[in-house]
Amino acid sequence: MSRARAARRIVKAAAYGGGGIGVLTGAFIGLIMAEAKLARMAIGTPFGDPPRADGVYGDHYPGEPISFVLIGDSSAAGLGVEHPYETPGGLLAGGLASLAERPVRLTSVAKVGAQSYDLEWQVDLALEARPDIAVIMIGANDVTHRVPPSTSVRLLTEAVRRLRTANCEVVVGTCPDLGTIEPIAQPLRWIARRWSRRLAAAQTIAVVENGGRTVSLGDLLGPEFEANPREMFSSDRFHPSAAGYATAAMAILPTMAAALGVWPEDEPLDALRGEGVLPVAFAAVEAAESAGTEVVGATTTGRAEVRHRDQKTVPKLREAAQEGAAEVVVDSPR
Repeated sequence: MSRARAARRIVKAAAYGGGGIGVLTGAFIGLIMAEAKLARMAIGTPFGDPPRADGVYGDHYPGEPISFVLIGDSSAAGLGVEHPYETPGGLLAGGLASLAERPVRLTSVAKVGAQSYDLEWQVDLALEARPDIAVIMIGANDVTHRVPPSTSVRLLTEAVRRLRTANCEVVVGTCPDLGTIEPIAQPLRWIARRWSRRLAAAQTIAVVENGGRTVSLGDLLGPEFEANPREMFSSDRFHPSAAGYATAAMAILPTMAAALGVWPEDEPLDALRGEGVLPVAFAAVEAAESAGTEVVGATTTGRAEVRHRDQKTVPKLREAAQEGAAEVVVDSPR
């Protein structure tokens, strides 16, 4: 079965029920469980909670603040860094304020350890902020906890529909490639890569067909992790460092800005850069294999645009997050 058909099959299973992660032999499962135990021993335990980054960024700009909500797991919350302006929320809020030249009010409901099962209550809280845009980063814990992909996709679909019904733009950073995690050995690393990329492709189909946009995180940090593991990993050797989160935020920010109509250069699709219009399932698979790829629905039904946005106009995110950031809003929904 082709990867596009496999991803489409997961989405269909999400709509009608059923669908697992595939059948493995008993002996192979035993091997995988042993490798997983070793990986857990190799991966350190993170200390403390991620810093709270809720508040208004760019309050020196005029106008009503853009309401931005962040939903998802520890990768959204920013576990592993020390300062609010190093978290994905702080980086994205500061960068968006710089691009839009408007204040941005960040409300984060992301939770360490969250799975797609948590999206329902997270969206409940997020909607209280009357969001203009939401970023969702979810999927890694679904893979590690062996949540059926069809269940993950169904829950994400419901979340996207609720947000879009509330006139909120939605950008989903799809499941990262867990095969890039340094302490995971083979064959577990190969399986983690296969499952996470398959989930990412199915997530893309579901999100795009329900009016959202996706950015593939995939192995976005893979080359950096391999070349500079001490710089790109936090101390637990699993979550990104401040530099790692900044790399991910740089990939997501242009899509956020485009969704809100404030991206400065929305150029025509460039085939030389691998951009174009494809059937949604094929676009999803291509994105899963090429980190940093944006997928958004095209004007033709059943097709999607694949873009690789130029990040040269992305502001210096750390500086933008620090500039004019308000104090944490302690009574924000959580």
